[in-house]
Amino acid sequence: MYRTSLIIAFFSFLFLSGQQKQNPTDSTLIELNEVVLSAKVIFGSKFVAKNRTGSSYYLSPEEIKKFNYTDINRTLRSVPGVNIYEEDGFGLRPNISLRGTSPERSSKITLMEDGVLIAPAPYSAPSAYYFPTIARMQAVEILKGSSQVQFGPYTTGGAINMISTEIPDNFRIFLNSSYGSFQSGRIHAQLGDNRKNFGYSVEYLNYNSNGFKNLENGDNTGFDKNDLVAKFKVNTNPEAKLGQEFEVKFQYSDETSNETYLGLTQEDFDSDPFRRYAGSQNDQMNAEHFQLMGTHALKFNNQFRITTIGYYNDFSRNWYKVDYVTIDGERQGIGTIFSDPIGNESYLNLVKGTTNSGANDFLNARNNNRDYLSTGVQTKLDYHWSGENTYHDLEIGLRYHYDEEDRFQWIDDYAMVNGDMQLVNAGIPGTNANRVSSAKAFASYAMYKLKINDLTLTPGLRYENISLERLDYGTNDIQRTGTDLSERQNNVDVFIPGIGFNYNFNTLSIFGGVHKGFSPPSNQPGENPEESVNYELGSRFSFAGISGELVGFYNDYSNLLGSDLAATGGTGSLDQFNAGEVRVQGVELLLNYNFMENNESLQLPFTFGYTLTDTEFLNSFGSENDIWGEVTVGDELPYISKHQFNAALSLEHENFEINLSGRYNGAFRTMAGSGAIPASEKVSSNFILDLGGRYRFNDHLAVTANAINLLDEKYAVARVPAGLRPGHPFGIYAGIELRY
Repeated sequence: MYRTSLIIAFFSFLFLSGQQKQNPTDSTLIELNEVVLSAKVIFGSKFVAKNRTGSSYYLSPEEIKKFNYTDINRTLRSVPGVNIYEEDGFGLRPNISLRGTSPERSSKITLMEDGVLIAPAPYSAPSAYYFPTIARMQAVEILKGSSQVQFGPYTTGGAINMISTEIPDNFRIFLNSSYGSFQSGRIHAQLGDNRKNFGYSVEYLNYNSNGFKNLENGDNTGFDKNDLVAKFKVNTNPEAKLGQEFEVKFQYSDETSNETYLGLTQEDFDSDPFRRYAGSQNDQMNAEHFQLMGTHALKFNNQFRITTIGYYNDFSRNWYKVDYVTIDGERQGIGTIFSDPIGNESYLNLVKGTTNSGANDFLNARNNNRDYLSTGVQTKLDYHWSGENTYHDLEIGLRYHYDEEDRFQWIDDYAMVNGDMQLVNAGIPGTNANRVSSAKAFASYAMYKLKINDLTLTPGLRYENISLERLDYGTNDIQRTGTDLSERQNNVDVFIPGIGFNYNFNTLSIFGGVHKGFSPPSNQPGENPEESVNYELGSRFSFAGISGELVGFYNDYSNLLGSDLAATGGTGSLDQFNAGEVRVQGVELLLNYNFMENNESLQLPFTFGYTLTDTEFLNSFGSENDIWGEVTVGDELPYISKHQFNAALSLEHENFEINLSGRYNGAFRTMAGSGAIPASEKVSSNFILDLGGRYRFNDHLAVTANAINLLDEKYAVARVPAGLRPGHPFGIYAGIELRY
C-alpha cells in the first residue's frame, strides 16, 4: 500500500504542477499526433511513442549509434521496465523480461522484426536461440502495458519490435568498420537508392571476436556472424488514385560461436572468472537463418489503408555441447554437477580435465540439432476519420501462422586424456531426440481509438485460436516410419481484451489502462495457458526543463507457467509447469534534462531511468525437475532484479559527441525464495560504465571509439545453465565511418 500511496501522491503533485501557467510551446511535447502507421512499426517515432495510451519507448537511430553496440542487452538497458540477465557477454542469445515476465531465452515476450514474429517458432518453441543483430537495426520499439492487444501471442509483459535499416530516400553508400579488444572486428556496409517508382537496399554485416574466455589449449572462445539483407520496392506514382507499394525483403545470416553451457564453480570464478574448463573445448553453435518477406500496401485514400505481409522464416542450428558426464556407467547432467560440486567432485574433475577417464568414464556431448520453421500471412486494415472535436481510428488485424520445431539429436562420447577430449563413440543421429512440435494459430484483433478534445480512449480485443501438436517418433525409429509414434495435442481458444486511456493537460498527461495477459501453453494435453490481469497508471510530464515518465504497474497472474529449459538448468524438454498465482508490481521512472539547453554550440543531455520490480508467489508448490526449487507463499520469482537503474550523460557538438552510460543491475536469485539470498543461489549486483565517442571530419567521414566496462569490473551475470558466467571485461574499440 505504501508504494501505491507514493505513486498517487506523486501524480497529484504532477497534476497540480501541470495546472500552472507554462510556455505554450511545451504542450507540443504531449499532444497526440494523428498518423497512419506502417504495418512494420508499432510507433515509428519518439513522438508517437510518448503519446501512446500505454507505456512505450522508441530507441531512435541516434540513440543506437551512440555506443556502436552489437549487443542487444546493452542497447536495451536504458529502457525502464526491461529486465535482462546476460549469458555470453556478447548478446548472442539474450534473456529479456518485460515487467517481470520470465526472462529465460526471451520466450515470454512478443519478439518481432519489421512487424513480423521473429522467434524461431513463436508458438511451439519460442526460446530465442536466434535473435536479430542489433547492429543492423535502424530503431527498436518497446511496448509495455495496456492497449497492446494488437501484438501477440505474448501479451503480459509487452512486445519488442526491431526495425531493420530502411531503403534510403536518396542514393546512399555507408561503411562502418571497427576493431578492438579480443581481436574483435566489425564491418557494416549498405548501398541503396530510391527513385520515383523503385527503390532498393543491399546491406552486409559481419562481426566477430576471439572471445574473452580462456581455454588451456588456447582454442578460440569467440564467434563469427554474418548478416545479409536485401530489399526491393516498387510503387505507384504519388498522385495515383489508388496508391500501391510492394516490397520484398531477403535476409540471411550464419553464425559459428564457440559457446558452452559450462560455467565455473564459485571457487574457480573467484580465482579466474574468464577460465573455461577443458570439457567445453569442443562446444560450438552453428546456425543459419533465412527470411523472405513480402509487404503489399494498398492506399485507397488518406483515411483508408490495407497492408498485407507474407513471411517465411527458416532457422537451423546445432549447438554441440557437453550435457552429461558418465562415471562407471552412472550419468549426471552438468546442471546437477554444478548444483553440488562437492558431492559430484569426481564428475567435476573430469569436466575440468584434471583427471583422466577410466574405461567407463565419458563426457557426453549432445548434438542439439534442430530445425525451425515460422511462416504465415497477416493483414492490417486502418481506417480513420474526424469529427468536429473528435478523431476516430479503427484498426483491424488478421494473421494465420504456422510454426514447428524439428528435433533430431544424438550424443557423442568422449574420453578425457591429459586435458584433451578424444572421441570414443560417435552417436547415431536421431537416437537422443526425434520429434516434431508444431502449432497452427489464427489471430485477429480490433483496436478502436477515440479522441475527444484532450481525452483519448483505445479499447481493443484480441482473439487467438491455437492448435499445438507433438509427434514423437522415438529414438528407435530414426527413419520416421511411424512404427513407434506417440502423439499429443493441446488446443487453446481465447479472447484477450484491453482498454487504455490518455488525458492531456498543458504540460502533463495521465495515461493507463487494464488488459488481459496471455501466454500460450505447451502441447501437453489439458495444460492451461498463462493468464493474468494487468494494470498500469502513469504520467508523462514536462516542466522546469525536466521531461519524463512515471508509471506504476500491477500484474495479477492467475496461472503463471514455468518452462523446463536447459538454459536455466532444466532438462531442455520445453515442457511447462503450473506455477499458480503470482503478483508482480513495480514502478518505472524516466527523467530527461539538458544542462546546456540554451547553448548554441554545445548540448549536455542527461537521462536517468529506474525500475522497481517486486514479485511474489501467492501459493506453494514443488517446481518440475526442481527448476525453481520448492516454492512457498511469499517467495520471489527467480532471475528478476528488484532494483535497476541507468544513467547517461552526453556532450554533443556539431563535430563531435562523447557519451557516458552507467548501469546498475541489482542482485537476483536463481531459485525461488524470500529474505536474504543464499550465496549459492545469488547473482550479485553490478555497476558497469560504458563510454562512446564520435568525431565528424565532415558529412562523409567520421571516426568512432568506445569502451565497454570502463572500470573493468569482474562480475557474474548468471549461474545457469551450469555454473557462474562472467560479464564482458574492459574492452576498447575504434572504427571509421564513411557516408555518401
